[in-house]
Amino acid sequence: MEAILQSIMYFSRYLLPFLAAWLLFRCGRSMLRERYEPEVWAYLRLPDGTAVPVRHWECIIGRSRLSDIVVAYPTVSRSHAALIRSGKGLWTVYDLGSKGGTRVNGESVEAAELEDGDRLTLAGVHLDFMDLNEEERLSLSRQRREPGRLIRPGISFFILTIFQLLLALQHGISSEPEYTRSILLAFFALSIAMWCYYLIMRSIRRTGFEVETIAFLLSTLGLSVAATSVPGDMVKQIILLLMGIGLFIALGWWLRELGRAKALRWPVGFAALALLALNLLASEEVFGAKNWIYIEGFSLQPSEFVKIAYIYAGTASLDRLFMGRNLFLFIAFSAVCVGALAIMGDFGSALIFFATFLVISFMRSGNIATIFLAVTGAGLAGFLALTVKPHIAQRFATWGHVWEYANDAGYQQTRALSAAASGGLFGQGAGRGWLSGIVAADTDMVFALLCEEMGLIVALCAVSGVILLAAFAVKSSAHGRSSFYVIASCAAVSMMMVQMALNVFGSLDILPFTGVTFPFVSRGGSSLISCWALLAFIKAGDTRQNASFVVKPPSKYRSNAGYMEEEYDQCEYEDEEYGMGPSWEEEPE
Repeated sequence: MEAILQSIMYFSRYLLPFLAAWLLFRCGRSMLRERYEPEVWAYLRLPDGTAVPVRHWECIIGRSRLSDIVVAYPTVSRSHAALIRSGKGLWTVYDLGSKGGTRVNGESVEAAELEDGDRLTLAGVHLDFMDLNEEERLSLSRQRREPGRLIRPGISFFILTIFQLLLALQHGISSEPEYTRSILLAFFALSIAMWCYYLIMRSIRRTGFEVETIAFLLSTLGLSVAATSVPGDMVKQIILLLMGIGLFIALGWWLRELGRAKALRWPVGFAALALLALNLLASEEVFGAKNWIYIEGFSLQPSEFVKIAYIYAGTASLDRLFMGRNLFLFIAFSAVCVGALAIMGDFGSALIFFATFLVISFMRSGNIATIFLAVTGAGLAGFLALTVKPHIAQRFATWGHVWEYANDAGYQQTRALSAAASGGLFGQGAGRGWLSGIVAADTDMVFALLCEEMGLIVALCAVSGVILLAAFAVKSSAHGRSSFYVIASCAAVSMMMVQMALNVFGSLDILPFTGVTFPFVSRGGSSLISCWALLAFIKAGDTRQNASFVVKPPSKYRSNAGYMEEEYDQCEYEDEEYGMGPSWEEEPE
């Protein structure tokens, strides 16, 4: 029996990296190589008869090549007008202070509603607005391909299930007998939750699962980290993981209605400030950072939940791409958040928030001068933090010299480097490493722990998973419905990317050690729940046909006759070219 168990451990060490790499290859192939068909919401007919599609809910019309709808006439301003669609299908045109003015049906306007057939005149250039009726919208929707054509999502979930099974067996062999049952049950519960999610989404004809597949893979690695470091808390860890998945679904459902999502921005913003205030007043200091609250034996890190509120409130308040008044309010909100984190001594989280602020503000304004000013101010604040907070200054002092302080300030990083090197390409096996005995090995140095136990290949797959999410969000941004979804998606992946880079490079002494977690992988309930919530923003940016449950299908929309009450179910038709409809079966690879 012992020989059989050792054989399982031996072969699974080499099979796990292969499965992880294969799974990411499948997801990346579908996310980055599959053809996108952008949505079309209306048309503008130019004087030469060309019908230009309106592909977004907020479009800038102007002479500039950077405009969403280019009207290349000399009298038209570079950014002449903005065409905005509400979640209920109402179109409104706004003049952007143009020299030639904007007219609707011959009447000069600063803001006016548009209906199908209206004539929009920009500095003497006549454009005819054509809204889509039900039949036209249905016809265009039929031409859009569903994801899952290059790969079958069900097979990806099956591969991930095998990965989870082998990892659970490794821990079952390596762990103490009293913990074996709870570890196996935790992995089993994760697999069941994953398949339940898949079946529910398939029942409503959703076919895009790449984002969730990556998140489930990273969460599986996080469960392995917990099984190594705190095997007695596996029940607690799986409950927190299920709570994160539940929050992902709930937030995704809430984001389906753009108007509803924006209406909650002020309460969410005040909630973020309240959490920071609670953190300042009631938290306890751990390793120089005052960011933990302990309640009845449970620990809570409010700054992790502030991440969700920060993106939600900051993005929702920027509801007009062409208006600057909300940008200054967002800057003030960001300054309060980053300043509070600096006072707490949480330098890593402050840096993550600041990097996210740069992404949101640049996507919102496109103003390099604003970004330069913000970076300059942050540099000054960082200098002050180094002089006021001794533990931060010490981390910078040991940066690049950890081996000179191997038994002092560089103790954690030198052990992390040694453990990562000892793991090689395929690792020593789940639960068989020694780094887990070092403080913060399962949080701040989790990349080294992955390298030691599962090998460099699996650790790099974890990094690649976050990079794939970022690349997919950037690709999806070109086809986003609303700037709210686009900015929120890019801000969420930016937060994950910066967080991952600080964790990986900090533990390897490439960057100063900031003590932040690896998204989905590091042990910790607050961080895990926050990452799954951020995933809802990424999912909201995916507008591929039937890809995301967050994106509301075109069931009800406005036409000349008002609101169409007939619901459009995409299961009711078949498309010969693309094979969609009730008789469609996913193509073999």
